[in-house]
Amino acid sequence: MVISKSRRILLPLAVAGVLGLTLAGCAEGGTEGGGATEGGSLEGQTVKISGGITGSEADNIQATFDAFTEETGIIVEYTGDKGFEANIVTKVAGGDAPDLAIVPQPGLLKALVDTGDVVPAPEEVVANVDANWSPDWKQYGTFDDVFYAAPMLANIKGYVWYSPASFKEWGVEVPKTWDDMLALTDTIVKETGTPAWCAGFASGGASGWPGTDWIEDLVLRQSGPEVYDKWVAGDVKFTDPEIADAFTAVGEILLNPEYVNAGYGDVKSINSTAFGDVAANVANKTCALTHQASFLSANFLDVKTAEGATPEVGPDGDVYAFVMPGFEEDAAALEVGGEFVAAFSDSPATAAVQAYMATPEWADARVELGGVISANLKADPSLASSEFLTEAMEVLQNDKTVVRFDASDLMPATVGSGSFFKGMVDWIDGRDQATVLSDIQAGYEN
Repeated sequence: MVISKSRRILLPLAVAGVLGLTLAGCAEGGTEGGGATEGGSLEGQTVKISGGITGSEADNIQATFDAFTEETGIIVEYTGDKGFEANIVTKVAGGDAPDLAIVPQPGLLKALVDTGDVVPAPEEVVANVDANWSPDWKQYGTFDDVFYAAPMLANIKGYVWYSPASFKEWGVEVPKTWDDMLALTDTIVKETGTPAWCAGFASGGASGWPGTDWIEDLVLRQSGPEVYDKWVAGDVKFTDPEIADAFTAVGEILLNPEYVNAGYGDVKSINSTAFGDVAANVANKTCALTHQASFLSANFLDVKTAEGATPEVGPDGDVYAFVMPGFEEDAAALEVGGEFVAAFSDSPATAAVQAYMATPEWADARVELGGVISANLKADPSLASSEFLTEAMEVLQNDKTVVRFDASDLMPATVGSGSFFKGMVDWIDGRDQATVLSDIQAGYEN
């Protein structure tokens, strides 16, 4: 068990007040077992959670509730659905909503809120988020001044993964500016005689989304957070110069056959390469550089180095990552992503689970299981499963860090996960930039 029996679940007093839970560590004279409301015991009540997290990651989500169930008597059942994003709105409309949903996009969350079936966050959830999260994270779960969904886990989008050993061999350093990174790319091409970068945009019905991360990073780096916010709001169009400039900058790498696609083929092979597969070629040094979020660290657990070993993620290890630099040194803001926990039931048991998932105790439980990070300000970064993830988590918890949520996740679905995704695929396939930008912008009319 990740949380030991001696490490009690610390639910806020608001939970105890609403639910009548007198949990050890939460109130004097509390009992260690299940709690009770005025209407009866919560012992044996079941809360069902649905989300798009599957496989071993789903097992880890489920494991985080072992101690909670022991402490409260509430049974939590998590079900992962690979088609969650496509299915959840239909299920809600059809009266088949789960008690809680783990929603990966604020745009999708808004669509769910618009159904009228999402329950505003109860008092105890609001209290936990106010105590443990930055206002920026709270606002992503707020619509029309009503707070619905607490943040869960987080990731940092704008990392460039590389081999520290190879950098040492080539006599190069981590770049400090965008121009430095282009110069580094040229050096690697010269040293290896092969493209420096690899990229994969294939992701089933969501193919193209890794390309949106590239564009979002460049909008932040070229034009800054204010323009980024206006773009998300629809006040800056895809056809405007600020966004066109970001595409042009990204194209310096992704549309250059001398720079991509190491180990896979030509530029167009980006669209047929699965987004997570690039970890294998970085680990075995077929590919020197790839752009992907902090979650790629988990993919290295399932691949091998050229010597057949599991790659070590660390500054002196087999693979590591640096934040994509800005156009000026130390000018980079961070693009982030994450999930949000929305409720479709107002039962006391559901409120207790939702409140628990917004605590540092839940964050610590999941982080300790490995492969993920949290932006919960009171979670313990030292519990992360690698030095890299510890550092990433500390960056997120730093009050000086400027972050912006993934733009495509904030945009209307017809654009963010529609025309924007498709436009990236078309762009890689060779469609001219001006047409691509017009096609993406047209998503707002659908």
